[in-house]
Amino acid sequence: MRILSIETSADETAVSIVEATGDFPLASYEILGNALHSQIELHTQYGGIFPMMAKREHAKAIVPLFQNALEQAELLTSSRQGLEQEQVEKLHEILAKEPELVEVFIAFLETHTLPEFDLIAVTSGPGLEPALWVGVNFAKALAYVTHAPVIAVNHMEGHILSSVFDVVEDNMLAQLTFPSLALLISGGHTELVLMKNWGTFEKIGQTKDDAVGEAFDKVARMMGLPYPGGPEIGIRAKKAREKKLPPFKDNLPRPMLHSGDLDFSFSGLKTSVRNALGETVLTEEQREALSRDFEDATTEVLLKKTQTALSQFGATTLVVGGGVSASPHIREVFQSTLLTSHPDVEVYFPQKKLSTDNSIMIALAGHAHHEQARTAGAITLLRADGNKSL
Repeated sequence: MRILSIETSADETAVSIVEATGDFPLASYEILGNALHSQIELHTQYGGIFPMMAKREHAKAIVPLFQNALEQAELLTSSRQGLEQEQVEKLHEILAKEPELVEVFIAFLETHTLPEFDLIAVTSGPGLEPALWVGVNFAKALAYVTHAPVIAVNHMEGHILSSVFDVVEDNMLAQLTFPSLALLISGGHTELVLMKNWGTFEKIGQTKDDAVGEAFDKVARMMGLPYPGGPEIGIRAKKAREKKLPPFKDNLPRPMLHSGDLDFSFSGLKTSVRNALGETVLTEEQREALSRDFEDATTEVLLKKTQTALSQFGATTLVVGGGVSASPHIREVFQSTLLTSHPDVEVYFPQKKLSTDNSIMIALAGHAHHEQARTAGAITLLRADGNKSL
């Protein structure tokens, strides 16, 4: 099965072509083409993602990325057959809300012949809804032109599958034992999800306010560090540990650590950092110390809640996914601590390049649900949903 996958949920535009051989979850996957454009540098000046700017950037980037992925897969064929007027009008209708995209796409189609795809997988949520619509509408346009069926994919399921996808050994998913637990940590999400089987999810804990990645970004901004905040704080926290610096604030709270449930909260921790800073103009060593103090506090909360969930539900597998899972400190603490506290639990983290948003994970999730794909004639039913839940 040749899968075209599209991801536009936040500030990464990604298009991949993946070939699946066999049935999910025992299939093997070959990445034929993979193209990604990050908007991080653009959004750094705002200290976070500016949704309408992200939408415009997705619209500008998606056709060149599609062409790049086709070139990598050796599937790009030049042609001068052009389009019928009816097709042009239909594409204008489908892409009516994407004026930056429609003319570029039509120009591309007038000079190229598209290959056949067995499935188009596209992120439909959760995420920034203006950004999501770019990918969804582009998938609709491609489905109209190619007659391929389309599957709307949950972004968070993609993160789970990318964490258990081994692109080094055999390009297959790890065969999990159930029940399994997933900890999803990113700029927009902090949640614990119980997996009773492939594709069967129950959310058992979530943040009451800020997501952990959002808290990292906001605290980094308070300290005068650029966006995204997680890597910037992580670099300085590591230096503080190497130097054995004393705490900048030795009693930062661990919100909801003993709440008796599996929910999270990070807004109080963020406020405590703001209060600790006051009017202080930080030296670099103070910035390093505070970075370590904050990273330690967040990691302890994430770990404690996860340990509680593992014990409570008897999970034998832990999957950690999302952009914050790239944190070297979180990885080290989880792996070393769980080896002692839950030695029978298998722990999976994604490869670093698959921890952030990407379209390979969307292909995996699309393959998992390909039997539910809509035919090209039903593409009008596809919708973006910024609050989509597992």
